[in-house]
Amino acid sequence: MIYTMRYESPIGPLLLVEKDGALAGVWMEGQKYYLGALRGEKQEENADSEILCRTKNWLDRYFKGERPDISELTLNPEGSEFRKEVWKLLCKIPYGETRTYGEISQEIAAGRGLERMSAQAVGGAVGHNPISIIVPCHRVVGINGSLTGYAGGLEKKIKLLTLEGVDMEKLFVPAKGTAL
Repeated sequence: MIYTMRYESPIGPLLLVEKDGALAGVWMEGQKYYLGALRGEKQEENADSEILCRTKNWLDRYFKGERPDISELTLNPEGSEFRKEVWKLLCKIPYGETRTYGEISQEIAAGRGLERMSAQAVGGAVGHNPISIIVPCHRVVGINGSLTGYAGGLEKKIKLLTLEGVDMEKLFVPAKGTAL
């Protein structure tokens, strides 16, 4: 059983999801991979859920331009060990900064004692992040500043980066690609 709460954000409606007393998801309406590994589980709306209320408060503060800390919330995203490793690294990207898929893949490779790791594999894990905004996958960009790969849509990614004060002069929307 999962518990849900709807949240009206400046980038559109979000679905907050609790499972086993922890935050398991934050999905944008129409987001690619909506509900991810939780698809098919029985849902019940729960406006009294402690973790969902804390998540709503966290998001309220975030959208006001504050910088709430990820550690304020108990997170439990469902995914493979590799994906969880990538999501953990996303949580270390500071507010208002970006990292490339390549930089994240290099960090994972170094941590595993490997010479290299596929940036595409990292991109797949980033794209399947079930806790949007809070686990900041919107802060990951292509090596040349390309704004590809956001499951919530590039318009929302741009809004989130702009809210955080990221220098958008260095970033661009590619003319073509698979993640537009």
